Amino acid sequence: MIELYIATLASIFSVVNPLGAVPVYLAMTPEYTQKERNRTSRLTSLYFFLILSLFFLAGTWILGFFGISIGAMRIAGGLVIMSSGYSLLTGNISKSGATSKKVTEEALHKEDISFAPLAMPLLSGPGSISLLITYFDEYPLWWQKGTIVGVIFTMGIIVYLILRFAPLLYQFLGEAGLRALSRIMGFIVMSIGVQFIIGGISKVF
Repeated sequence: MIELYIATLASIFSVVNPLGAVPVYLAMTPEYTQKERNRTSRLTSLYFFLILSLFFLAGTWILGFFGISIGAMRIAGGLVIMSSGYSLLTGNISKSGATSKKVTEEALHKEDISFAPLAMPLLSGPGSISLLITYFDEYPLWWQKGTIVGVIFTMGIIVYLILRFAPLLYQFLGEAGLRALSRIMGFIVMSIGVQFIIGGISKVF
């Protein structure tokens, strides 16, 4: 159980890459007070947990509804994860987080940005969703599924803490430090994507 918990947490943390969201989050909340940032951090982490838990538990039903095999999901998810990892590896953090300049500008005028674009798609995007859907099929035992839900909950806490202390993290690490960490994450994420594609091809054939 401990091995599954640690391995799953490492994989999801790498794909979600909450540290890479720090500069984007700060760019969207320049005029927020500390109280408003605390509230946004809490709601974002809650939505993050609910979104990923929902897709994890209902993902295979969704695939069945659309007639998509788990092998096809692995291949498609692997390609998405590889694309995200490549963006991180090349230092394009905002692109890897499915945000753009237009999205950031719109967020500046929104009253609440915790659900969109922070929780989705910045943190719980296609990569993490496809990862969890395949985990649901890969780990059929109830205790394994419970462990993965616990990992999602832990990631929600990590997301809250990183957003809560985003200004301090940015001040401590700086843009260069965050980009260096993101590049390391990018290599790991690309490796996860390649492994998913290999697993998907094996599943199909």
